[in-house]
Amino acid sequence: MTLLSPSVDPGAPPAHLPAVVYRGSKLLCREYSLVLEAKGIEHEVRESGDQWVLTTAASIIHVAYEELGRYATERSTPRSAPILSKPFAGAAFGASGYVLILLVTAYCAGIRLFGADWLSLGDLDAGAPGEWWRAFTALTLHLDQEHLLGNLLFGVFAGIAAGRLLGPGVAWASILGAGGLANYVEILIAPANHRAVGASTAVFAALGLIAGLAWRQRLSLRERRWNAFAPLIAGICLLTLLGAGTEHVDVLGHGLGFLFGLGFGWIYARAGIPRDHGRRLQILTGAATVALLFVAWTLALA
Repeated sequence: MTLLSPSVDPGAPPAHLPAVVYRGSKLLCREYSLVLEAKGIEHEVRESGDQWVLTTAASIIHVAYEELGRYATERSTPRSAPILSKPFAGAAFGASGYVLILLVTAYCAGIRLFGADWLSLGDLDAGAPGEWWRAFTALTLHLDQEHLLGNLLFGVFAGIAAGRLLGPGVAWASILGAGGLANYVEILIAPANHRAVGASTAVFAALGLIAGLAWRQRLSLRERRWNAFAPLIAGICLLTLLGAGTEHVDVLGHGLGFLFGLGFGWIYARAGIPRDHGRRLQILTGAATVALLFVAWTLALA
């Protein structure tokens, strides 16, 4: 690659004669031509002997040379090679556990097992900030079949994607943790009469988790600005599209779930978690996820 200093053929008014910006291969001439075209700089590419020449008017040669110099500097910036990791196995198994928990909870709530009103005992109630378990039990409750089926569908897709990146145990422990934290913060800041249920907060936590992982990796590769922020922008667009709606949609919970999931994903990507594909960590975190829900519901029903 050779960028030439501005040069003008002598013997004529400089403003009307072509000034050579680059002389070399046809491929690079075409590439630099696209750069100048994008900036609206008039120029010409022509063949000169065994080389190709990129020229522009002498009056704007300094502008063209500056743009190509900036482009060449950016192009030569070293970038880290992407880290290619093998997808984790068992993502479908983790998603199956998610489906089973929601269906079992829906059945127990429907038949009022133990003679208890599961909905009132386990929903997110901003008037009961001391009952921390509601932040987790509310994630397993739904108002009707349509509500349940929607969260099952989106949760399975998001959960499988997260499970392939982190492993099923770590992924669902993170999703539950981010969703529970989001719900508890909502309990603290929402009006005292605010009540909500649904796994959608956890679903958006999963979406944020995936976006955070991809965003941090893009930044580590020193991508161009918009390319690096593409995963974050895509996640926000999905949040806006799917997370808002009628007055009965818990927009605050969806937004908080996405933010906490995004934070978890960012931290994991930066710390390189998990570091191995062993089953031990996945089994332990998966068991801890189920145990936390069991303890939360035990406290709620007690």
